[in-house]
Amino acid sequence: MPYTSTFETPMSPVSVTNGNSPVVLGMPHTGTWLPEKILTKLNANGKKLADTDWHIDLLYADLLPDVTIVKANFHRYAIDANRDPSGVSLYPGQNTTGLCPLTDFDNQPIYQDGCAPDEAEIEKRRLDFHAPYHTALQAELERVRNIHGTAILYDCHSIRSTIPFLFDEQLPDFNIGTNNGETCNKVIEKNVWDICNSAPEYSTVLNARFKGGWTTRHYGQPHNNIHAIQMELAQRTHLEEESPPFDYDAKKAATLRPYLKSILVKLTELVETKQLQR
Repeated sequence: MPYTSTFETPMSPVSVTNGNSPVVLGMPHTGTWLPEKILTKLNANGKKLADTDWHIDLLYADLLPDVTIVKANFHRYAIDANRDPSGVSLYPGQNTTGLCPLTDFDNQPIYQDGCAPDEAEIEKRRLDFHAPYHTALQAELERVRNIHGTAILYDCHSIRSTIPFLFDEQLPDFNIGTNNGETCNKVIEKNVWDICNSAPEYSTVLNARFKGGWTTRHYGQPHNNIHAIQMELAQRTHLEEESPPFDYDAKKAATLRPYLKSILVKLTELVETKQLQR
């Protein structure tokens, strides 16, 4: 039987969990909900939703007490909440997908013939989905900064390990992005790198194929006491298989989650001990 995704039916395109920690978790790509009017335009390939950041919300659940979470419930095939709303590419000269993707990560069409969104539809999706997500994220970062004087956006992502259209060879396990050190204090970058690099089970890279998406680059303003860092995880670290039905592997996750917890705890400590202000 062909694989078909299940679809959430949220009350809102965005879910916000308010916490008082200095860390805000951004989750732009873990949602699987699509309105019927978009879903019916996708072809069989598009309806697989293969480019979802599968189970990221479950992977990070309960790792840090009192953390704020901003999660997009809509799928990235409606609109990609981690793309520049103007449509400008984050990686000029490299293969990527756009603000409203027309193909999947393997460069295969996701829409039925003649059903791709036009400019008016893209603008409507921006207003309906992209804008509410970033309005919520901006508000939470400012609220947290008002509490602590500093906020850290930790942008949560995952992707299949092998996608020839997007990158050569197999992706490392931990892919840290700070736009070459521009989006956060160097102390944050170093501590996250040290924790990941100390994990004997995993490989780590900094500012390689994934340097931080639009979210990280847009909000990462160390001079304004908002720091941002992206973590792109290879999905082999927490899925049974990187193919349908993309099931969560609790055993793999149990090995990975302590390192993720260490990162979030350390980020909290850096703010609480005012190490970012030195």
